Order: sequence, then structure tokens, then C-alpha cells
Amino acid sequence: MQFERINPLTGDVASSAPAMQPSDMPAIAAKAATAFPAWAAMGPNARRAILMKAAAALEAKAESFVEAMMGEIGATRGWAMFNLGLAANVVREAAALTTQIAGEVIPSDKPGCIAMAVREPVGVILGIAPWNAPIILGVRAIAVPLACGNAVILKASEQCPRTHALIIEAFAEAGFPDGVVNVVTNAPADAPEVVGALIDAPEVKRINFTGSTAVGRIIATRAAQHLKPCLLELGGKAPLIVLEDADLEEAVKAAAFGAFMNQGQICMSTERIIVVEAVAAAFAEKFKAKVAAMAVGDPRDGTTPLGAVVDVKTVAHCSALVEDALAKGAQLLTGGETTHNVLMPAHVVAGVTPDMKLFRDESFGPVVALVTARDEAHAIQLANDSEYGLSSAVFTRDTARGLRVARQIKSGICHVNGPTVHDEAQMPFGGVGASGYGRFGGKAGIDSFTELRWITIETQPGHFPI
Repeated sequence: MQFERINPLTGDVASSAPAMQPSDMPAIAAKAATAFPAWAAMGPNARRAILMKAAAALEAKAESFVEAMMGEIGATRGWAMFNLGLAANVVREAAALTTQIAGEVIPSDKPGCIAMAVREPVGVILGIAPWNAPIILGVRAIAVPLACGNAVILKASEQCPRTHALIIEAFAEAGFPDGVVNVVTNAPADAPEVVGALIDAPEVKRINFTGSTAVGRIIATRAAQHLKPCLLELGGKAPLIVLEDADLEEAVKAAAFGAFMNQGQICMSTERIIVVEAVAAAFAEKFKAKVAAMAVGDPRDGTTPLGAVVDVKTVAHCSALVEDALAKGAQLLTGGETTHNVLMPAHVVAGVTPDMKLFRDESFGPVVALVTARDEAHAIQLANDSEYGLSSAVFTRDTARGLRVARQIKSGICHVNGPTVHDEAQMPFGGVGASGYGRFGGKAGIDSFTELRWITIETQPGHFPI
């Protein structure tokens, strides 16, 4: 049985994939568990070699990835190629980590006792990836777990099954042993039961999930019933603070990129631009001019910076946030009618205040709020007035001041004089609060995907009180 993914722009069938059922999950989990011991026992350089081949295999499928992402999620060619480039870097970084999965010898108070902290692979790890940055996040869900010696199951997004299947095809071509890398595709209606069956499978030891906070809570609750650890990278409402001594030209460029790259459909997207009163009018004027020049168009033409959003629900959600803000006194600086159902232009809403939904609710679309702050302290207060805490940014010409402000923002990530959208394979990536917990990337990823064990060796005769 197959299910179809419809192109959000044309209405044509973009792809079809197996509609796996919950009853199929035990066999997939068992297959991964069977393959795990041999992969875990493989030497680090052997795992590294296969991962390096996987990175090259991904890059060799560039045109297939572009076609799949354009068709399934309405992505631009530029976004697809950026995805592919960073995803390949994620795999190469994972390959570099295979010889860094190190423990330590810890001084013991017991004479003759050699005490060691040893990192070992966990077993089968379930990675659940979203559609919005499908190559990056699909690869991130499995690359470091594989480097650590685990077997993996990638639960593909229902909105981009072909894109995620291409990842698995590339890894298979690289020479991973049968059963080490697995993929699950399912129709949207079956997603809760399929994911639940995977979490419940005794072979699955840990889960990593990237997606909405609402779904993350459900996954964490289900996993907690089995005492299975989760790594959750969830929603965001990223603030970008512009202080009175900021370089406004740089702040405008970074804010436009952060708010509207991939039509604002990035967990790190700039959702709130918080500008101190002294420069609020000047910033708004420059930002309005910048965004007004950013056209939206058919991503297949490749002539505009903005393409399609993923579905009409996104348009409806974003429009409702804008309408609520306008009804409560905000002003629309730029925007316009959505054409072809999913070609939504960039919207900038000024005068947004904390009582408006646009200040609090994640838009995950081409909409950004301009918020005025009295001063630095008020800007920090506004930035922290959110349940989310993934990415953030602050602009100031005084780098020491920027660092001081960054330390006061409650988020897993903060960039001084840079956009909120910034990702590198070797960095510890993750949030706080409703944005989740745990970290992907670099050595932090090793912590997430290994078990730390305490092992001792006694070298002298024991002396015991009984």
C-alpha cells in the first residue's frame, strides 16, 4: 500500500511511498537490533570510511534532492542545495567524531583501583525528522548516532518521504551493513500509531525528534512510560535585539535573512525583532525597504528569493496572527495577498505588543513582528517573555555589551551581530524551555548518543570490614 504526497503549488502528485503500518514496526526494530552488535564492534576508522562515502553519495544525488524538495515542499533550488551542503558537512563531522568517543581514567580513593568512565553505543536509536530542512535534519537524526556505533531508524516526514528516502539510498550505497540504517514511511493518518509503536518497541533505546513543541510533548510522554531518554529540538520564537549603537545596515540584512529564509519555515527563524526606541523608526524604514524588494514566486522558476510555503494551513495560521495583531493596534508595513494558495509574500508587522498572538505564537511562515523596547533592559525582558528558547541574536557595535546581553537571554543559542539562523555541524545545537532539551552536534552529540559507564579494575588484594 502506498500514499501520495501532493505538490503544494501545483496539486500534482509529487511522490508516493510505502504506507507502513504500526504492525510493521516490530520487525523493523528487530532488524536494527540484529544488525547493531556487528556495527558497534566495527573499528572507528572503518565506521569513518563508510560515513565519508555516505557524504559523497549524498552530494552525488544533488539533482534528485532538488527535484524532490521542490515537488514535495515547494522549496527553492537555493534552499535545497544549502540543505545538501550542510547535510554533507554533518556526515563528515560525524565521521571525524568516531575516534573522539573517548572516556577517562578517574582517580579512585581505593588503593589499587583503576576507575574508568567508558562511552559505549546505546543500541537502536529512533530519529524523527521534519520536512522544513529535510536533508539537514534527516541526516542529523542519524549521522552522529551511527558514528557512535548505534543502529538507526529514520522516521521520515509524511510531507517529504521521497527526500528522506534519498538519504537512506545514499547511505545504502555507501556500504552500511544491512539493517544498520532503516527508514519508515507512513501516511499522515497513521503517524501517531506508527511513532507510538516505534517508541514502544523494546529494541529502541533512545529517541531524537525535531518538530513542533506540541508533538514533542506527546513523544516525551510516551517515551517516559518506558524510561527512554529523548533529545527534543522543538519550536522557537527567536528574538533579534537591535540596540541603539547597532550597525543598522547589518542588522537589517541579518533580520531579513533570519525572518524570511525558506519563507520563515525554520526553527531558528527570526520571529520578533526587538528594537530600542532610539533607533526604532530608522530601523523600520530601512527594514521595510529591504523586505518590500523581496519578491515571492514559483520556486521552479528560480527567479525570486521567496518560494512556496508548505501548505495552505500555514497561510491561514500566519494570516490569523497578522489579523489579530492589526485588530489590536499593530500596523502592516509590508505584505499582500497570497497567490496560488501557497505563494505568501513577506509580512512585516510593526507595533506588536505582548498581548498579541504574533508576539507569542510561533508563525513558522513569512511573518515577522517589530517590537519597540524602551532600552536595553526592556529589550532583554521582552526577549525572555516567551515559553520558547532556541535561537536569539543581539546587534551592537560594542562586542562586550553584546556578550553581556547574550548571557542574559534565555536561549540555547545566541549570536552577537549575526542572524538567528545559523547552523554548523560541529556546534552544540538545541534549546531550553518549550524549545526542548538535549543537544545535537559535535561532542555534545556524542553525549546524547552513547551510554557512559563506570568500570573498575582491582590490582591489589581487597580489604573488607566483613
